[in-house]
Amino acid sequence: MDSAAGAQEDGGKITFHVLACSILAATGGLLFGYDVGISGGVTAMEGFEEKFFPEVYRKQQGFVDEDNYCKYDNQRLQLFTSSLYMACLLGSLVASRTCTKYGRKLTIRLAAIFYLAGVLLAATAANLTMLILGRLLVGVGNGFSVQAVPLFLSEIAPSKARGALNILFQLNITIGILNAKTVNYFAAKIQPWGWRLSLAYAGVPGAILFLGSLAIAETPSSLIQRGHFDQGLAVLRKIRGIDDVGLEYTQIVNAGEAARRAKRPFRKLLGRSSRPELVIAVALQVFNQLTGINVIMFYAPILFETVGFKSGASLLSTVIIGGINVAATVVSIVLVDRAGRRVLLLEACVQMFITQAAIGGILMAKLTATNRLETSTGICVVILVCLFVMSFAWSLGPLCSLIPSEIFPLETRTAGIWCSITTNMIFTFLVAQSFLSMLCRLKAAAFFFFAFWTVLMGLFVLILLPETKGVPIDEMAERVWGRHWYWKKFADAGKDIHTTEAAVVP
Repeated sequence: MDSAAGAQEDGGKITFHVLACSILAATGGLLFGYDVGISGGVTAMEGFEEKFFPEVYRKQQGFVDEDNYCKYDNQRLQLFTSSLYMACLLGSLVASRTCTKYGRKLTIRLAAIFYLAGVLLAATAANLTMLILGRLLVGVGNGFSVQAVPLFLSEIAPSKARGALNILFQLNITIGILNAKTVNYFAAKIQPWGWRLSLAYAGVPGAILFLGSLAIAETPSSLIQRGHFDQGLAVLRKIRGIDDVGLEYTQIVNAGEAARRAKRPFRKLLGRSSRPELVIAVALQVFNQLTGINVIMFYAPILFETVGFKSGASLLSTVIIGGINVAATVVSIVLVDRAGRRVLLLEACVQMFITQAAIGGILMAKLTATNRLETSTGICVVILVCLFVMSFAWSLGPLCSLIPSEIFPLETRTAGIWCSITTNMIFTFLVAQSFLSMLCRLKAAAFFFFAFWTVLMGLFVLILLPETKGVPIDEMAERVWGRHWYWKKFADAGKDIHTTEAAVVP
C-alpha cells in the first residue's frame, strides 16, 4: 500500500479547510441551542407572563392559591416552548429533499433565512398569535439546520476525526444554551420588556450562520451524488490536502451511484437491510428525550422557582448549568474518538439514573404542596442537576446526532437522518407540551419516570449498539453490522439483495 493510500486508510488529516468549514457550518448549533435555552428563562420573566399569560402571572404573584407543583401548569405556556419543535419537524422534512436535490450548503443558508425572519416576528410580537408564528418560523429554520449541518460535518470530516468534528455541532448547541441563559439572566433585570431583548438576540447566531453559508464549500458526497464529478473531486482534494484521493473518491462515487439508483430512499430505508441503522437512530432519539434532559433545559428556571429559589437565583443557577454543559461537551470531543461511543453512553446511563432518582427522592421527601425547600436542600438539587447535565453532555447529547449521521449509507442517509430528527422533534414536542402538567399531577414521581428510561437506554446500548468509532461510513455494513451478534443477519440480507440486483443487470 503506498503512502497516499495509507493516509486514506488512516482516515486522512484535518486540514485547515476542513476545520474552517466545520466551524462555520457548526454555528447552526448556536441557533438550536439558543432556542432550547431561551424559553425557560423568558417564560419565567414577569413582564412576559403578564403580557401573554396573565393567569400564570396571577398564580405566581400569589393572587390565586395554587399547589407549588402546579403554578405553571398551563397548556398555552407550554405551547410557546413546544410549537418550535413541530415546526422544526416540518422544516427537517423539507430540508431532507433540499439536501438531496440542491445540496447541504444551500439548505444551511435557507435555515438562516427562515430563522432570522422568525426572530424578527417573535421579538416584536404584540400578541400571542404573533409570538407563536415567530416561534414557528424559527422552528422551520432549526429544522433545516439540524437536518443539514450534521450531514455536512460527517461528509467532510476524515473518518478518524469524524466524531470530534461532528460534535462541534453539539458543542455549539451547548454554547447557544449557555448564551441564552446568560442573556436571560441580564435581560430579566430590564422590566417589563427584557424578554424582547432575549428573543431578539437570537438574530446574532442566525446572522453568523447566514454569512458562514456563503463561505463554506459543498461536500464531495453531495456534489458527486448530483452528478458534479469533477467539482466533487476538486473539493475532495482540497479538503484532504492531497492530490491522490483515488480510494476515497471511488468509494464516494460508488455510494453516489447507489444513491442515484435508489429512487425511493424511504422505501429502501424501511427494508430489512436498513433495519439496524433505522432502529438505532430512532431509539437514540427516543432515549434522548425520555431521559428528561429538555425538562432541565426548557424549564429549569421554573423548576428552581418551584422548589423555592428567587427569580434571580434560579436564572443564575441555569447559567451555571449551561457552563457545565459546555465544559462536558468539550470532554466529549476529546474522548469520543478515543474511548468510543459505547463507553461514554454506558457511563452516562449510570450517572443519569442516580441523579434523577436522587432528585425525585429529595423532592418527594422535602417539597410539599405548600412549603419550599430549605436553601441547603435546594443547592443540593442544583448540584444533582449539574451532575445529570454533565453526564448527558459528554454522551447522549452529541452522540444522538453523531451516530445517525455516520451509520446510514449514502443512498438512505438523508431519509434516515430525517427519520432520526423526526423522532427527536416528536418526543421533544411531547415532553415540552406535557412536563409542567406532568409535574402538577405526578409531582416528584415525574423524575422517577425519567430515571426508568435511563435504565432502558443502558440495556439497549449494552445489547444492541455496536461501536462505530474510526470506521469509514462506507464500510459500516461489513465492519459493524456484519460482525454484530444480532444485526449481522440483516447485513447478510442486504448482501443477498445486492447480489441479486447485480445478477440481473445486463
